[in-house]
Amino acid sequence: MTELRRYRALVGGDWIDGDRTFEATSPSTGETFATVTEGDASLVDAAVKAAAERASSWASLPPLQRSAYLAEAAEAIRSRRDGLAHVLTADQGKPLVAEAYDEVDEAADYFTMAAEDAKRIAGSIPPSVSAERRVLVHRVALGVIGVVTPWNWPYTMGAELFAPAMAAGNTVVWVPAPTTAACSAAFSEVIATTLPAGVFNFVPGPGPVVGDAVAGHRLVSGVGFIGSVSTGRLVAARSAGKAQILELGGNGPMVILDDADVELAAAASLEAAYLCAGQSCTAGERFLVHEAVAADFVDAVVALTRAEIRLGDPFDSATTMGPLNNEPTAAKFDRHVGDAIARGARVCCGGRRGDGFATSLFAEPTVIDGVTPDMAIAVEETFGPVVPVVRVSSAAEALELTNSSPYGLTAAVFTRDLERGLAFAEAARAGWVNINYSTNLWESHLPFGGRSGSVSGRGRVGGRCVLDAFSEPKTVLFPAPRRLIP
Repeated sequence: MTELRRYRALVGGDWIDGDRTFEATSPSTGETFATVTEGDASLVDAAVKAAAERASSWASLPPLQRSAYLAEAAEAIRSRRDGLAHVLTADQGKPLVAEAYDEVDEAADYFTMAAEDAKRIAGSIPPSVSAERRVLVHRVALGVIGVVTPWNWPYTMGAELFAPAMAAGNTVVWVPAPTTAACSAAFSEVIATTLPAGVFNFVPGPGPVVGDAVAGHRLVSGVGFIGSVSTGRLVAARSAGKAQILELGGNGPMVILDDADVELAAAASLEAAYLCAGQSCTAGERFLVHEAVAADFVDAVVALTRAEIRLGDPFDSATTMGPLNNEPTAAKFDRHVGDAIARGARVCCGGRRGDGFATSLFAEPTVIDGVTPDMAIAVEETFGPVVPVVRVSSAAEALELTNSSPYGLTAAVFTRDLERGLAFAEAARAGWVNINYSTNLWESHLPFGGRSGSVSGRGRVGGRCVLDAFSEPKTVLFPAPRRLIP
């Protein structure tokens, strides 16, 4: 019998076994391939204190020196690309060739971007009201940042928060989702080889235990959370008074207007619905299609789904879509599809769990026509591989349905008229709107987050956004020089 790989917590540069462990099970095979240390509140306390002890020395380093550390981390990630991609596929379930390598590459890019941004942390010399005073304003780190991340993008969701947080001079304690704790630990092992002890700390375990302990710890000055709305609200309350970035998901509409290029919209819908098996906060969760082109759109999406989406073993290079990550997510897919069918919607392809696989987590790529705006599949975040088509009679109706949702993360609109697309983008209550691109297309250096007032969260990731959120301006007043140079 092959010995299981053992992953541990990282506290102040030391790898800790802990008193308890939990198993890492592959969603594609059902096999246990590793064990992971199960952290608790006391281990979180030790990690936060280790981060706090290192905070001053890390923040006092010249920014260019912090930049060099982060650039080294990026290169370490790239040098371990193959191993990181394989453990990601085993743990999360996403296809190795179609998706896992790309996620490793993007995670490395986040460290490269953070390394470059660290060089550009700048201050200012604003004027004083008095000729006898001078003013300096410069940015300073907050201290310890707690980062709590989900299982759909284990590497990039962490890296987009903690790489710029460290670039700003903060130290970090990372709590990953339990169902992808093994690959997150492997990622942490790579990062830890390049950073001083205590700058980066890693504590896996149950979210209600370790996530709660990080969010509420008195020595944590800021919290970055990516996950569900319900958990995000708990994190927000637990970390009240601290700096916060909360990215809480979406129900992004793909709007196809009557003048849209239907073939283009159908092709983009594959990425919107099936990337990461639909388990993406930016997925196209609703497809609001003008009735004049709806039949053609449905036919095109069904044909492309059957021709191009290959559900299967994620380690097979021909596979384009792997299993769902966990049973609660798969059960929600079943519930949403079942509710739509019971209320009159028509399944055009898919609609079931796949047959003949090692686990029951393989969900078929699914297209459903005749969805109404009040069905669960159109209201809630399904997080599964489905194209729910809601037929609309006008652009105005599509905009009304877009803006009536409590979510406000992403949206997309397809039209041949750019001015019409821009008008829709300006009126849509979403933090990010694509014109003639999938909702799942975004660029990591640009501000990304939910619209204010929606349940999709607060703050922005991307580029300098995290660096600025987890640092603050400090103002220094001092007397103006009085002596003239002789």
